[in-house]
Amino acid sequence: MERAAKSLAKMKLSDAVTPEDLARAAWAAAVGERLASKTSPKSLVRGSLIVEVEDALWQRNLFHLTPQILTKLSKVLGSGIIRDLEFRIGTPRRPPQPAQKLYRTHEPPDEAERIKDPGMRIVYRQGRKKASA
Repeated sequence: MERAAKSLAKMKLSDAVTPEDLARAAWAAAVGERLASKTSPKSLVRGSLIVEVEDALWQRNLFHLTPQILTKLSKVLGSGIIRDLEFRIGTPRRPPQPAQKLYRTHEPPDEAERIKDPGMRIVYRQGRKKASA
């Protein structure tokens, strides 16, 4: 991976692979799996790679690791593509939610749900309560 990234960086492919694409691809190789799962490289602006992090704690800790990360990135990409790192707190995203079940699995569906008219449905349920009381 490292040799491929270095050779692609030296080829200067203007239309096929941009420096931003190279920087994004090299991020995971440079920082490792654990940090790559908590961060996301977003864009390359004037030699500065913008990286989105989960919270302020990650932002502060990665800021202190900037020299080491830049060294690793220059080993993977070669020097000159990324000169600085900027860590920004990402917007919290809501994780996927499970689908709501219409009926509970242990209870049979209410027969009143088959009545289309809402008023008649209420009258039917009230009558059923009186009959069972």
